Amino acid sequence: MTIGIIGAGKMARAFARQLVNTGYNVIMCNSRGPHSLSSVVTDLGSNVRAATTEEVAKAKIVMLAVHWDQLPKALANLPPWEGRIVIDATNPNFSLENAAHAIEVGERTSSERVAELVPGARLVKAFNTLYYKILEKYPEHEHGKRVVFLSGDDQYAKKEFSEVVRRIGFAPVDLGNLASGGRMQQFGGPLGSLNLLHLQHAI
Repeated sequence: MTIGIIGAGKMARAFARQLVNTGYNVIMCNSRGPHSLSSVVTDLGSNVRAATTEEVAKAKIVMLAVHWDQLPKALANLPPWEGRIVIDATNPNFSLENAAHAIEVGERTSSERVAELVPGARLVKAFNTLYYKILEKYPEHEHGKRVVFLSGDDQYAKKEFSEVVRRIGFAPVDLGNLASGGRMQQFGGPLGSLNLLHLQHAI
């Protein structure tokens, strides 16, 4: 399977590395065009290639890994999503290192706002609570697998992406829909930025 990633920053590269390490093909894009990603592609290996955003958006599963304020521009003028799975790995702030710049999202969750930008997609919020260095290097621990929270309104999409999460070495935990589960895991929620283990054996 080929998985698309819109974005090429630290989070995007960390996710891509886990994917290629377990046999997935990855197609990536950024705002500057495919030619600007030659060093990223070389670093990640032969199973990764750069493309336009339009081409990346045609993958069966597409991760959004761009800064919150760049989402509208990154997702503008794309072809219909037609039921493809979109993974929202964003948070309504610029970075975990600069959390003081968090952007208010009002009554709705951040992913409910993102869903409006990808009409026709099956949106799942995931991979937004782990620091990129943990995602990149430490999917498993001697006592268990690291938890990846998922929230979404589409059961099929959550099931499909849960298989990807398991294959790359993490433990998916379904929190429910975007309204309730998304609020728990978004930045500022009770599960935001937590690094938890799913224990392999009972103590």
